[in-house]
Amino acid sequence: MRALKLHELTLADRLADLAVDALIDEADLSPKPALVDRRGNGAHDDLHLGLMHASALSLWPMFKQMAEAALEFGEVGLPLREALGRLGREGEQAMLATTGGVNTHRGAIWALGLLTAAAALDSRNVTLNAARLALLNDRFAPRPMSHGAQVARRYGARGAREEAQLGFPSVIQRGLPQLRKSRLQNAGEQNARLDALLAIMTELADTCVLYRAGPEGLRTMQRGAQAVLNAGGSATLAGRRHLHALDTQLLALNASPGGAADLLAACLFIDRLDGAL
Repeated sequence: MRALKLHELTLADRLADLAVDALIDEADLSPKPALVDRRGNGAHDDLHLGLMHASALSLWPMFKQMAEAALEFGEVGLPLREALGRLGREGEQAMLATTGGVNTHRGAIWALGLLTAAAALDSRNVTLNAARLALLNDRFAPRPMSHGAQVARRYGARGAREEAQLGFPSVIQRGLPQLRKSRLQNAGEQNARLDALLAIMTELADTCVLYRAGPEGLRTMQRGAQAVLNAGGSATLAGRRHLHALDTQLLALNASPGGAADLLAACLFIDRLDGAL
């Protein structure tokens, strides 16, 4: 069998590669406060880095099929939205089969699934088309509310659904600008990504943190992330000390900012689109 050549990859293949790479790079990024990374499992007793990698790879066929569906339908509309919903549910089952029932990337399936389909439609208007898709109601979606949705309703927070419907403001207004700012300051790519994660954390009402630690945990996350950036970011000694303190505080609260991690993956995906396509 001859080796697959790069020029033989379809657009759907390339978009699926980008989505999986974004998930793996997010998982590998270290040291992330209270999240799974190369140091350990953070605030999770059922996750580890190898499981995050396996989960991400299991989603590649789903991302490809979502991109193919977008290319087939050719426009934002209910038929595409419902196709994405069906593919997302199938992808979630494949993920759970791979992880032994552990929810590793449910939030990322929603965010990166929308963005992958939106990029297949038009890579210049990715977040706009993702928002338009998110605003459509999938008639076949199951009605039980996720933990994130329950917490969002309880605290009046903006959940993953609303974040997408607004065009991913935490990514566009916080994560991407900080990522590019830190790069211009020669912080190094890993530190720039950490700073982007922290920028997202400063204002995000992370429903994963709210579920685990309530408003106290959320305030700790937001203030601690801002303290790192105020000290010069993760590339500075002072910023690193604040980052270590935030990690310690969130671990003590058993609060893992999984929503921010999903949005960092979305940030990395959008950041790479222009160069990859």
